[in-house]
Amino acid sequence: MIVIDCPGALKSGAQSSARAAGILGFSMFSSRRFFALDDEMHLDAEGLRDFLEHNGNRRILLFGFTFMVWQHFYRALVHLREQGISFDLSRGVLIHGGGWKKLRAEAVSRDELHRRLEDVCSLREIHDYYGMAEQTGCVCMECEYGHLHTSVFSDVIVRRPLDFSEAVPGETGIVQVLSTLPESYPGHSLLTEDEGVLLGTDDCPCGRKGRYFKITGRLRNAELRGCSDTYAAKFS
Repeated sequence: MIVIDCPGALKSGAQSSARAAGILGFSMFSSRRFFALDDEMHLDAEGLRDFLEHNGNRRILLFGFTFMVWQHFYRALVHLREQGISFDLSRGVLIHGGGWKKLRAEAVSRDELHRRLEDVCSLREIHDYYGMAEQTGCVCMECEYGHLHTSVFSDVIVRRPLDFSEAVPGETGIVQVLSTLPESYPGHSLLTEDEGVLLGTDDCPCGRKGRYFKITGRLRNAELRGCSDTYAAKFS
């Protein structure tokens, strides 16, 4: 697994942060973990090359928060390619999340992010996810059609902002997330400050069952909370 973050994210009392929680949570799926960035948030090119030399013929999971992937990983790879240095991540699968606000402000869409990463390092399998530390187990993965899917342990409801009645598919509203997993606190049902659209149930072209949806943004004047968005705010 390649973590597109720095080792310091797990130090200095950061273990309880959402950023550390994301890294540690997805690390459970790996047999070996490599941090692609140093504590100055610079790409460790030599370490990455060594890691790929030893593991390049295996399936590699990459995990990072969306803005960090863009700011510290993609841009560094572009700079290295200009110097004649390139990396082949064609066997990689990138899972990223945490907010799109800064990238959308720079006019970088989902398709544009995918296109650029494939161009610079041959990375083709890229999946966004939607989840939050406030609700254990609420991780909705993006399928190949760009739709977010609830798991068998979770669900999502889109509510109209005026009376909180349930919106119909295709109607924008406030996202409510449900999960069967939280037991030590009342996190089984949370009304978020995210706007989204329920796209359908059991009929996504990818073949996966259950509800699928998309996030369209944050409610106006809502505080930034996503790991990627809060980190990106420092670059404004």
